[in-house]
Amino acid sequence: MRTWFQPEETEEFEAAKDLLVRRCLTWAEEHGRPADGLVLATAVDARHESRDGRLAYWDDEQVRRFLLRYVPHHVVAPRDLLDAAPDILRTLLDYLDATGLRDPRGTTTPEAFAQAVAEYPSALDDPTRQGLAKFWAQKALDHDVDFTDPAAFERFRQDIEAGRIDYDQAVLDQLVEARFHGTGLDEERAFPQPPITLPPAADLTEAATQSQTVQHLITLATWAGTEGRPLTKTGNLPLAAARELSTVLGTGEEQFQARSAAELPRLTLLLAWAKKLRLTRTAKGRLFQVTKAAPLLRDPETLWQQAFEALPYLGRAVTGQPGSLLADAFDLILPDVLNTIYGMDDMPVIRLQETVWLACQEYFVLDDKEEHIRDVLRRETAEDLTRTLEVLSDLGAIDLFHGPADPLYSSDLDHEDQELPPDAIKRLRKGLTAPDLPQIRLTPLGRRAVRDHLLSEGRDAPLLGALATTPPSGLLGVISQHYAPEDITTELNGWLTHPGQTVETLLQAIRDCPFRSRTAALLNLLTEALPQGRTLLTDLRHDPTLGPAVLTFLVDEGELDPESLSEREHLLLGAENFLSLLEVGGPEVLIEQLRGMAGGDAYEFVEAVLASGHHDAVGLQELRVLVAEPLRATSRHPLRLIPTTPPGAKGRRKKRKR
Repeated sequence: MRTWFQPEETEEFEAAKDLLVRRCLTWAEEHGRPADGLVLATAVDARHESRDGRLAYWDDEQVRRFLLRYVPHHVVAPRDLLDAAPDILRTLLDYLDATGLRDPRGTTTPEAFAQAVAEYPSALDDPTRQGLAKFWAQKALDHDVDFTDPAAFERFRQDIEAGRIDYDQAVLDQLVEARFHGTGLDEERAFPQPPITLPPAADLTEAATQSQTVQHLITLATWAGTEGRPLTKTGNLPLAAARELSTVLGTGEEQFQARSAAELPRLTLLLAWAKKLRLTRTAKGRLFQVTKAAPLLRDPETLWQQAFEALPYLGRAVTGQPGSLLADAFDLILPDVLNTIYGMDDMPVIRLQETVWLACQEYFVLDDKEEHIRDVLRRETAEDLTRTLEVLSDLGAIDLFHGPADPLYSSDLDHEDQELPPDAIKRLRKGLTAPDLPQIRLTPLGRRAVRDHLLSEGRDAPLLGALATTPPSGLLGVISQHYAPEDITTELNGWLTHPGQTVETLLQAIRDCPFRSRTAALLNLLTEALPQGRTLLTDLRHDPTLGPAVLTFLVDEGELDPESLSEREHLLLGAENFLSLLEVGGPEVLIEQLRGMAGGDAYEFVEAVLASGHHDAVGLQELRVLVAEPLRATSRHPLRLIPTTPPGAKGRRKKRKR
């Protein structure tokens, strides 16, 4: 049972959604909880169609997105069912908790949930929150149109065109405009990010304090002071004052042959940065320190974070070039640049230059430019990127250094899905062979800042060590789907160092897992990550709960000869395989496979498995209802449907006395 799928894994996702909804409905009935298949399926769809796609990750923001945006936008249903959606969502979250599926990194607070519920009725009643498809579907529902009848829908369309059905044209116009401008709920799936490490918090605080840019901003604001410094009529510092400030800051620009302060690029950027952060302000022809900024100036770490967040909006000041393509899309491209190097070790600047140039061509129409003009623009963009990287280095967000490029950056140039054009690939083939290339990597401060930004966008950005005290089911679920093998080992070993967190604790969490496919994945994880994994697995062969999954693993790996299995073990092996396939493929796939294997005897085959004694009672019941009964209805032995004397019963009856 996976809880994360790539967008193109449509069949796999639909099978998992059906399983999750089916099991949740059963659980809700057993526990007297409200549930509905449509609302549950919609909640799963909402998470799958989100930026991160984690089905079992629910925090306060995701609750608000579902109740206040997704349901009003998409769901067409009777009002009483829509009114029950918050309670049904609670049922789903509680079910995820009860089964160990819930992603432990997402938590919901009662206060935030209650606030979303309070706002929910007005969100439902707001006609501008619905999508175009819902607008017409809801109108059809209001007129009792049968959604399953194409002819009824055609009559409904004709009635609309003939003006026999009233609708709000103003609302419809708003919805059309929103769809045209892309202001709907569609979220493009983000690229998964690898887990990262961060040093202790004290080290990050010290690094922020030592940041050259932070020190410059503090010095600049202090220099401006509460009395202020005079400005020219154009709003710049007088050249003499600018030279004085450059000397105080140590930017080295005091010797420049400049005609005005505007020709000192580093000073211009710092002045713009300080103004953006509200460290300074201009009034009555003077530059002042903002009095309320005093606490921020005494807190270098917070100042660093705010300076980092403000940088994407300072493109003109960073590049210093009029007509710069990069500056015009700086707020869009800079975050992509930082996301690109996040989680990477070292990246050659030349490779980044090509991807930035490609991005600029997506934002601006350059096809009509002559080749030599395009080449000039490309070179200017590369220079602007170099300046941007120097600014990030001064801030302390990246390290700039020289060295040979990792072969990784050349190895993918021949891939069929390579997005770079031939001229870029040609430049890279030549450039990447240089022995001493400019390269970059994020500093710990930069990694933390980019991670915070990713999290604010609802993206997954794992942090090694963050799961150190997480419940075992949550730990195993996260690392099995979102961590590379080496990171799994690191996280698992860290978790095991805490008191009370043992391998047996992990095994018990796997025993408690109600999904066979997930059980198999988690057992395989422990086998590969723990030094004693193989021995551990062999010892679990006769475990009453994990035994069937262990048998499957050992047989599949060739470590156990199927001929050596007992009859009961063969049945348990069959049950484990059937139940797993039922989960990941659905009943139709399992029925088709059984008919291919056993033909008309498929029903008898399943009946034998149902009597195997496998511990998964819920799974066996689903196998009986969803697979065995349909097979029974088409069995080639219809007379067997007639009750008869059970096999072996003959001869055991007591004789009647005469």
